[in-house]
Amino acid sequence: MFSFFRKKSIPVASGLSFPFDTDIHSHILPGIDDGSPDIETSLALVRGLYSLGIRKSVATPHIIADMYRNTPETINAALLLLQEAVAKEGIDMEITAAAEYMLDDYFMKLVRTEKKLLTIHDNIVLTEQSYATPSGNLNEISFELMSAGYRPIMAHPERYVFYQGRFDEFHHLKDLGFLLQVNLLSLTGYWGKGVTKAARYLFDNDLVDFVATDLHHDRHLHALQHPGHLRLFNTVIGEKKFNDFSLL
Repeated sequence: MFSFFRKKSIPVASGLSFPFDTDIHSHILPGIDDGSPDIETSLALVRGLYSLGIRKSVATPHIIADMYRNTPETINAALLLLQEAVAKEGIDMEITAAAEYMLDDYFMKLVRTEKKLLTIHDNIVLTEQSYATPSGNLNEISFELMSAGYRPIMAHPERYVFYQGRFDEFHHLKDLGFLLQVNLLSLTGYWGKGVTKAARYLFDNDLVDFVATDLHHDRHLHALQHPGHLRLFNTVIGEKKFNDFSLL
């Protein structure tokens, strides 16, 4: 079982690293969504995460009805391929897999047919919305999820356009029972000033439960490795504990 406690950062060449060693949201599995297209790219991304002090990674490929209808079978096959490649390369990183579920009709069908969802940890499931259009009836969705025994994480709420300038909605998500996960790069301006402002609001108001890379490709990796960004991550996070399931 993973230990999700914050540990002393592991130094990298720049002398800087993430203030945590477990990443709970990334797209590093090869060839099954909009993340890594092949095993060579996956290995390069894993090496990059390792250089930043990440030692445990939960890969979370998309499950979206009209784009990426992944299943436990497709995800576990890609996971096994990556685990074998990582072991062959001698990279000491523990990699497991769950999924990032779009809150669409297909997802609700999975919940209602009592198919076991792929979870980050125990009963905790990672969910997302469309960046442009909010999912309908989050009240009902959250109620059904929790009635089925799950605790939902809302991935990167700071990136949803419909929440920018309406920060009360973040509090509403918490009231509905959603845990909130912020992308590290949202703090840097990578996706624009509106996203950064929303991310800082979430941190400043103690609404953040998890932080993650949401790593898709080498451009994300290079931005995560930037010394100025690493200093920013450590400054914002400080001594706070994230990705620690024992605190929930």
